[in-house]
Formats: sequence, structure tokens, C-alpha cells
Amino acid sequence: DKAFAQFLTDEIKEEKKIQKHKSLPKVSGGWELEVHGTEAKLARKVAGERITVTFNINNSIPPSADDETQEEQKPDEQEPDLTSTPNFVVEVIKDDTKQTLVLDCHYPEDEVGHEGEEESDIFTIREVSFQPTGESDWKDTNYTLNTDSLDWALYDHLMDFLADRGVDNTFADELIELSTALEHQEYIKFLEDLKSFVKCQ
Repeated sequence: DKAFAQFLTDEIKEEKKIQKHKSLPKVSGGWELEVHGTEAKLARKVAGERITVTFNINNSIPPSADDETQEEQKPDEQEPDLTSTPNFVVEVIKDDTKQTLVLDCHYPEDEVGHEGEEESDIFTIREVSFQPTGESDWKDTNYTLNTDSLDWALYDHLMDFLADRGVDNTFADELIELSTALEHQEYIKFLEDLKSFVKCQ
């Protein structure tokens, strides 16, 4: 256990050294952030609507692309930065209705990192449904629209609808940044907890 604890101490030092953000980066556009463990919620109000975006950093780091690149790496090169790209759920709540429009979004694995392609969105909408406002449990009996078979014009309108509410590529980029910082922070905390657990007699 001693060796394990020593390893963890060194690991924590290293991780803190490469930690980009001591405090979590802000998301522009007046979003308020609440964090509960690995779950984060961003909220803002826009003209008679409340918009919330919820995501969980667990399992949000895609598996390393291919092992072949590992071999070509020169020994002194840094490991590639791990990026957290969590699925996120956007809820749009209109003040005067009892319904919430819920859009389940994610980052397609092959899209991340293709900068310069102005046209493509860095996130996609996977599912859309209405849920009763204020109920934490979603009903499976509510119709859920899967976007795989959706008319493109309707899909584009949904993307525009989100963009008008501040959920656009810039937001999605900043969400990755926030999520990555949060994931790293939680990872360091986990290592610290593990260290005290191992040392505990």
C-alpha cells in the first residue's frame, strides 16, 4: 500500500501541474452554473423561457482513437490532451405552458477536431420529446422523436431554435472546455480520496 500511496502522491502532483483551470471556466452568454458531483447544470432565462443544459462528466472521455499513434510518438512528447465530450440535455421551459421541450444532444465521435469546416455543427440532436414541467422522472409513454429518420428541414429548424437560445457551436465548444476542466478536477479529487483511503490503517 505504501508504494501505491507514493504513486498516487506523484500522480496528483503531475495532474495538478497540467491542470489548465484552477477554477472552472465560465460559459459566455449569462449561463449560471450549478455542479453536484459529476453532474453539472447550466441555466439561463430568455424572454419568458428558462433554458437548462444538464450533463454528466462520467464516461465523457471518448476512448483513445487508435493505438498506432502511440508508437509513433516521440518519448518526450506530451500525451494528447484528454477532452471530455459529454452528452447533454437541453430543456426549454416556457413560463406559460406545463410542458418542457427536451432535446438530447451529443458530440459525434468523428466530428470533434475537424476545425475549419465552418458548415458542420460540432454537436447533434439525437432525440426530442415533451415532458411535463417539473417532473424529474421522464415518462417513457411520451412520444420521443429520434432524429435519425428526421426531415432535414425540421432538424435544421430545431438547431436554429437552439441557437436562438444560446445553444450553438460556441456554446458547445465552451461546454467541452468546462466539462474537461470539471472532469480533471474530479479526477484529481478521486486520486486524493483514493490516496487517503489507501493510507488509512
